[in-house]
Amino acid sequence: MPAGCKNDAAQTAPPSPQTNASPPIQPAPPTPIAVKKQELGDDETWDPQWDVYIEKALPPEMLGPKAAHDVRGYCPRFSTMSEADKRAFWAYFFQALAGAEAGLKPTTTVRHTQPEVAVVDPVTKKTVRQQGLLQLAYMDADRYGCDFDWDKDKGLPMKDPARTILQPKNNLECGVKILDNQLFMLNKPLLSSASYWSTLQPGTVSYRVFAKQMTNVPSACHAVRRAHPDVNIAQMSKR
Repeated sequence: MPAGCKNDAAQTAPPSPQTNASPPIQPAPPTPIAVKKQELGDDETWDPQWDVYIEKALPPEMLGPKAAHDVRGYCPRFSTMSEADKRAFWAYFFQALAGAEAGLKPTTTVRHTQPEVAVVDPVTKKTVRQQGLLQLAYMDADRYGCDFDWDKDKGLPMKDPARTILQPKNNLECGVKILDNQLFMLNKPLLSSASYWSTLQPGTVSYRVFAKQMTNVPSACHAVRRAHPDVNIAQMSKR
């Protein structure tokens, strides 16, 4: 249209692109424990909706180059994968973590007696219980900004799925925050003796359980050979 001419229709700007569009979501493959549960007809297994919770909760840094370095032992092609494939890898990772921590049962609750973990939770004023899919505690709400509400939960039965700490969305989103803190705030490797979870501490019995669950990562990771994850411990626990 010539300069200086006015067209009222042209004054209406096209709709702005969505700035908060949902990230690309892709389902993760099942871990060995999920496959076994399906074979046995066990309904207490991984729900695909939990992949969505994890993939939407991932901060940008967990899709970036440092994350690729951190996960290279499990997913060598992470840096060249699509965003959807990267998100699916993390969904698989947390599924494996939940398998090792809680057998994929969201109402799992445990009170450990080892002195290093049998501490008083400053929120509940009781000895800490590890709860939910990722075995978290109410004090994590203060430490990591997790959506747990002790005031709402304390009147409910211990394994009531209505408890905020046992709800998969809250529990898994909290786990993403904890791992993000480990990798990017504390600058620790994925497998570290300082990890929140003993399942990510090489050399522990629970790490062996976790390692067995990491044998069916998404095909986009394209590991050339399915070596036991232990072969990469030294590589992944060092910068």
